Amino acid sequence: MVQVNGGTVALGGQQIDRSIAPRAARRRRSVMPGFGLTFGFSLFYLCLIVLIPLSAVFVKTAGMGLDRFFDVAFSERVVASYRLSFGAAFVAAGVNAIFGLLIAWVLVRYDFPGKRVVSAMVDLPFALPTAVAGIALTALYADTGWVGQYIEPLGVKVAYTPLGVVVALIFIGLPFVVRSVEPVLDDLGADVEEAAAALGASRLKTFRRVILPAIAPALLTGFALAFARGIGEYGSVIFIAGNMPFQSEIAPLMIVTQLEQYDYQGATAIAAVMLIASFLLLLLINLIQIWSRRRMEG
Repeated sequence: MVQVNGGTVALGGQQIDRSIAPRAARRRRSVMPGFGLTFGFSLFYLCLIVLIPLSAVFVKTAGMGLDRFFDVAFSERVVASYRLSFGAAFVAAGVNAIFGLLIAWVLVRYDFPGKRVVSAMVDLPFALPTAVAGIALTALYADTGWVGQYIEPLGVKVAYTPLGVVVALIFIGLPFVVRSVEPVLDDLGADVEEAAAALGASRLKTFRRVILPAIAPALLTGFALAFARGIGEYGSVIFIAGNMPFQSEIAPLMIVTQLEQYDYQGATAIAAVMLIASFLLLLLINLIQIWSRRRMEG
């Protein structure tokens, strides 16, 4: 029998102060260490793995002076490589956002023979070495390749062109979109679509007014991850790009070129520009995600 009297609880003839019970619960031993220890270790690990290496880029760049920094980081050839790297990464991420959503939709909404094999193939770019992917794509889309020999007579040249860079970035960025959207679609459930259809909504209106707002944050997350991966991708791109100055040179290749010439400050200058630009773009995408969530919740 439980009796409550003022600040005490009588349980089986024994009185327990209710103000002591919460403190006893807080003192209960948890599986993980306390907040102070885990938070301190997290900050230490992030500083050691992320912040210190990134700060070294700016420290190395600071010793070269503004004039030389702009001469190296914003030369005509390097600016052309920025344009290709960021432009190709943006286009590839946009393509992956569309087709990655379709693949995630099929994997979540339908059951078919070989579904697990298809799902495993989506993760293949994660496991496959990027150099192997680049060599395979080059052999596939070259003028003598299985695909290239049929599309080049039609005027579509993929290998050794900027289009080849986009194709390589689509290959390595697809899993980010699929795996970001898939769990959200799974949680959404088909009953939401059935309810919208019961209320008279068309398929297009159901997708635009019900499904798309729910998956938009996850879709933007996948887009951002694919875009960020594409900006710094080197191994899968270097073989299919052709590396022609002012045409198919990517920014990571310019960094490697500076390193081969033992110009470490020049390499860090290009890296610093890419780092700042990538951070600003990702910050913008995150702000859009926050706005989208607030709008959906409101």
